[in-house]
Amino acid sequence: MISIPHKAKQFLVFTIKFLIVIGAFYFIYDQISNNSKLDWNKFQNLVVEKTAITTMLFILLFSIANRYLEILKWQNLASFIQPISVGEASKQVLGALTAGIFTPNGLGEYAGKALFFKKEQTKQVIFLNLICNGIQMILTIIFGTIGLIFIGYWKWSLGIIAIASVLLFTSFLSKNITIKGYSIQKLLHKINEIPKRIHRKNVILGILRYIVFSHQYYVLFLVFDVDLPYLTLISSISAVYFLASSLPSFQFLDFAVKGSVAVFFFGKLGINEWIVIFISTLMWLLNVVLPVIIGAYFVMRFKLKPIVVN
Repeated sequence: MISIPHKAKQFLVFTIKFLIVIGAFYFIYDQISNNSKLDWNKFQNLVVEKTAITTMLFILLFSIANRYLEILKWQNLASFIQPISVGEASKQVLGALTAGIFTPNGLGEYAGKALFFKKEQTKQVIFLNLICNGIQMILTIIFGTIGLIFIGYWKWSLGIIAIASVLLFTSFLSKNITIKGYSIQKLLHKINEIPKRIHRKNVILGILRYIVFSHQYYVLFLVFDVDLPYLTLISSISAVYFLASSLPSFQFLDFAVKGSVAVFFFGKLGINEWIVIFISTLMWLLNVVLPVIIGAYFVMRFKLKPIVVN
């Protein structure tokens, strides 16, 4: 066995952490400075005009609650491997978010969280993170489909329900088919290995997180003087998040993707495009950029476990 020299290992780890943090901040800066649809002077003036300190603190509380619920979700699921504190779960969630900001659909988060565990636990960590994100996606589909029905997109909703039904039926028929050692039956078996109390808590926290996130968007529309019935606005928000989440994207492009879908839906409700773009940008700043900045601290403080090479 040949050990990597301690100083060489320290330099390599520091370089990787530094590149992750610099890369994350570069992508954020690039999107902020090159967003042609957004007049930043107008944005700043409007935020100051429309939002008092108390209002901004109230809106910020939504972001804190949103990320805190995500941290509790991960703490709950990680307990299947080993109990971890809220502080440790915060470090893993925020650090992984920073590492995954410039990967498609946040795939880097999976690897980021795995680094906090032993090498032999990597597959379990990735699987649990899939469960963590999977339930949030299922809730987004359910509420999004209901939202589409309420605002009159019946054909879209029926199409989604039909596709889901076909996928479920196909999955049932092919559950015993094995591809490279994996099958739906084996996946279901692994899911059932996780205690039901963990699944129940995951679903409850997922629902609470969805409510917090969607109502932060709703409150921002109220702040910007959008006067529409609650059900119409919250249904449109649900539809926007469902359709935007279905599109391949990067975390740092989140506001651009959601913003484009939002402009389409809210434009039909008579809401000015610039209001939609400003609100989408604020949501991105509060729920992606702010946690990434905090996560950068945890990335820089991360200490890799001892590496031994054959």
